[in-house]
Amino acid sequence: MPTVAVYNTAGEQVSELQLNDKVFGAAIRPDLMHQVVLQYLANRRAGTHKVKNRSEVAGGGRKPWRQKGTGRARQGSTRSPQWKGGGVVFGPTPRSHAISVPKKVRRLALYSALSSKVAEGKLLVLDQLEIPAPKTKEMASVLKTLNLSKALIVDSEKKQPVYLSARNIEGVKYMEANGINVYELLRHDHLVLTKDAVAKVEEVFA
Repeated sequence: MPTVAVYNTAGEQVSELQLNDKVFGAAIRPDLMHQVVLQYLANRRAGTHKVKNRSEVAGGGRKPWRQKGTGRARQGSTRSPQWKGGGVVFGPTPRSHAISVPKKVRRLALYSALSSKVAEGKLLVLDQLEIPAPKTKEMASVLKTLNLSKALIVDSEKKQPVYLSARNIEGVKYMEANGINVYELLRHDHLVLTKDAVAKVEEVFA
């Protein structure tokens, strides 16, 4: 079982914590993480892109000129795709970009992402994270003390003062344990978990 130090917000070690081997000591699988990140990004797409084909473009009801005798190519409508202002051929239409990935693969990818943070020494566990009133300066001070810049901060539940204090800091994201995902884990250099968040992650995902 991996063992990590537990710090307070002043950067002092206060205890040690044993992590669940299944969640934080799993084999690191870049292939599975790649699959899940692709799914996450694809599922975020709105899929509302749209162009008009020749049946939807306004105008073009009259035949531009007679079929024969003009010496020009035959034309049926000024809204055919080859005309300026005509419809678009094979353009994008609204559709779903969603990709399906099995639940087991998603779970293994999450274990892999969490385990990679432990293996790289980029997991920091705090005994607790409390900010009495929303103040960005206080959160910035805590991060500076812990020597963190681009970090994902995870708590067992969303605390509004902490969320409001962290949301304006570039490169920092605060979220609750239930919402943890592979994309956010890989996007941030460091992972900061409170002790309660560790317990929640192990309870939910183990």
